[in-house]
Amino acid sequence: MDITDFYDTFFEEAEELLGDMERHLLELDLDDPDAEQLNAIFRAAHSIKGGAGTFGFDVLQHTTHLFENILDYTRRGELALRRDIVDTFLETKDMLHDQLDAYRNGQQPDAEAYARICQTLQQMALEEMGVAVDEGAPAPAAKPQPEPEPQAESAAAGDAGDHLEVALIKVDDKDRELLVEELGQLGEVLSQRSDGERYLVTLDTSASADDIEAVMCFIIDADQVEVRSLRAAEQGSGDSAPASKPAAPPAVAEPAVPASTAPKDAPAKAPSSKPKAKAAGGESTSIRVPVDKVDQIINLVGELIITQSMLDQTASELDGVAHGAMVNGMSLLQRNARDLQEAVMSIRMVPMDYVFSRFPRLVRDLAAKLDKDVELVTEGKSTELDKSLTERIIDPLTHLVRNSLDHGIETPDKREAAGKPRTGRLTLSAQHQGGNILIEVIDDGAGLNRDKLLSKARESGLSVSDSMSDDEVWQLIFAPGFSTAQEVSDVSGRGVGMDVVKRNIQGMGGHVEILSRPGEGTTTRIVLPLTLAILDGMSIKVGEEIFILPLGAVLESLQPTEEELYAMAGDDILLKVRDEYLPVIAVHEVLDVANARTKLTDSIAVIVQGEGRRYALLVDDLIGQQQVVVKNLETNYRKVPGVSAATILGDGSVALILDIADMHRLSRTKKEARHASRFPSGVNTPVPFKEVEPS
Repeated sequence: MDITDFYDTFFEEAEELLGDMERHLLELDLDDPDAEQLNAIFRAAHSIKGGAGTFGFDVLQHTTHLFENILDYTRRGELALRRDIVDTFLETKDMLHDQLDAYRNGQQPDAEAYARICQTLQQMALEEMGVAVDEGAPAPAAKPQPEPEPQAESAAAGDAGDHLEVALIKVDDKDRELLVEELGQLGEVLSQRSDGERYLVTLDTSASADDIEAVMCFIIDADQVEVRSLRAAEQGSGDSAPASKPAAPPAVAEPAVPASTAPKDAPAKAPSSKPKAKAAGGESTSIRVPVDKVDQIINLVGELIITQSMLDQTASELDGVAHGAMVNGMSLLQRNARDLQEAVMSIRMVPMDYVFSRFPRLVRDLAAKLDKDVELVTEGKSTELDKSLTERIIDPLTHLVRNSLDHGIETPDKREAAGKPRTGRLTLSAQHQGGNILIEVIDDGAGLNRDKLLSKARESGLSVSDSMSDDEVWQLIFAPGFSTAQEVSDVSGRGVGMDVVKRNIQGMGGHVEILSRPGEGTTTRIVLPLTLAILDGMSIKVGEEIFILPLGAVLESLQPTEEELYAMAGDDILLKVRDEYLPVIAVHEVLDVANARTKLTDSIAVIVQGEGRRYALLVDDLIGQQQVVVKNLETNYRKVPGVSAATILGDGSVALILDIADMHRLSRTKKEARHASRFPSGVNTPVPFKEVEPS
C-alpha cells in the first residue's frame, strides 16, 4: 500500500487542527489563560508534527517542532502571554497553513518564509526565556531520520532512547505492513510477533509514545494501537502500563520544570485533538467522502424524482378502481423518493459555523488596524446550509464585515462621546426562515446617512430624488463604483465590493436587504435558498407555457379589479394591495408569450418579493405547488433574461424558473423602449386606467 493514499486524510485533519488552534488562540484570556485551551493548542501542533514526520513533510515538521517547544513553555506558565506574542503565534499558524497548502499542491514551501518564521520563533525564545528551542539545528534534509526530541534534564544522562512495545489490534495484513514500515522510520524494529488479534512490534526509538500513537492514528483507529515502555517495566516503574499515558512532563520540554509550575488540571494527553479514525479494522461514526461523489448521487436522485413525476402523471390518468395496486404503488414510490431526496440532500448540509469560524481572526486584525475595539458575536452557528452555498457566501460576508468595521462602527472616542460603550459590537447571525436561510450582519455603529448617500449619488451621476424611500436610498451603496469613503485605504474606499456582494448573492438565487437607523447601527440581511439543487416551486401558466416561481418568493395571489389598478406615467401600472402600491409585471409582455390573456382584470396577480421589493406578476392560471429539480440553463444553453434556471416536468417538457428581480428589470426596459417610440419628443400625458389598452 502506498502511503500517499493517506495524504488527503492528513491534509484534511491538519486543516481542522489549524482551525482549532486559531480559534483557541483568539479566545485566550491574556491575563488568565485557560490551561485546557493552552493544552489544546499544544496538542494540535504536536499532532501535525507527528503526521508531517510520517509523510516526509520536513519543513512542516521542523516548523511545528519549534512552535511546539515554545507552546510547551507557554502552557507550563514559563512564557507570559501578551498580545504581540499571540500575534506571532497566529502568524506561525498562517505559515503552517501555507506550508500545508504547498505540500497539498505537490510543491515545496517557500524557503524564505520558512527561514523567517524559524528565526522569529527562535528569537522569541531567546528574548523571552533566554533559551534556544532548536539548539541551532539546521533544517531537515530531504528524508531524515526522525529528529530526537529534547529530553528533560531530569532524565538520566546518556539515555538516548527507549524500548517501546507497539500493539496493533485487529489490523489487516496490508495496513500492518505499512504501519511496521512507518515504525521503522521512527526507530529500529527489534522484533515482531503475533499474539492473537494483537500484532506486537518492539521498537528502539527516541520518539515519545505520544508521537508514535499520533502517527499511527492517521492510518488506523485510536483504539487499534497501544504503546507501552518496556524499559520502564524492566526498571520496576510499575506494571506494564501503557506509555502513552505518562504522568511526567512531555518529552518536548527543554529544561526541568518544578512541579509547582505545571498547571494542576493540565492532562498529559487528551484524546479530543487526536487524529480521528480512518481506515479498515475498526468502526467509525463518520466517513470522508469527496464532494463530487455526493454531487453525483444528488444528480441521480434528481433524475429519479423527474422519472417518478413522469410515472405519477401517467398513473393519475388511470382508473383508481381498476388499477388500484398501480396507484397505491405509485403513492408509495412518491413517498420513498421524497424521503430519499431529503436524506441525500442532508448530506450536503453543513453548519454555518463552517463560515462564521473564519471571522474572529479577520475582525481582530482589522479592528487593530483601524484602532477600534470590536466584539464579535455569532448566533445560529448550528444552522445548516448547502455546502456549495457556504463556499460562495464567504466572500460576500467578508466584504460586509469589512464594511461594517470600517464605515459602521465608530472609534472608541466617538462612541464614548455619543454615549455608547467604547467597544463596538458586530453580530453575525443565521436562522432558517421557511425554505430559506436568513443571514444577518449587524453592527451598533453610526448607521447610514441618508443625505450623504444622496449627495454622493448625485456626484456619481446616479439618478436620485429626495422623494426616494429609505430602502431605495440604502440600496445605492450597491451601485458599481459607489463609495462614501473620504480617502482610499487598504481596507476600503475604491467603490468595489458591495456591488459584487449583491451580484454574487443574486447569482445564488438570493437577495440582500439593508435596515439602518442613524446613530443606532446597520443590519445587512441576506436571504438565500437552503440548496440550489432542489426547489419548491409554484407552477403558473401563461398562454400555453408553464413557468415555475420559487415558492419562497410567492406571498399571495388575487384577482385584480379595475378599482385596484392605477395607470402612471411611462406606461407604469400599479396594483393597490392593502394600502401598498405594487408595480405590475405582465409575464406575457415581458417574455413575449403568445395566446395569453391580455385583459388585466381577467388575469391572476401573484404577489412576489425580490431584492426586498414586492411586485405583482400577472399570469393566466395557477397550476399548483410542486418540487422541481433545478437545471442550470447557462451550462446547457445560455443566459436568458428573466430566467434563473430550468426544470423538467412530469410530462417531459421543459419549464423555465423565473428570476423575480430580473423580470422587473426586463419589464422596465421594455416599457421605457415602448414609451420612447410612442413619445419621441419626450412629451407624456397621463391617462385614466380605463383608456389604457393592453399591448
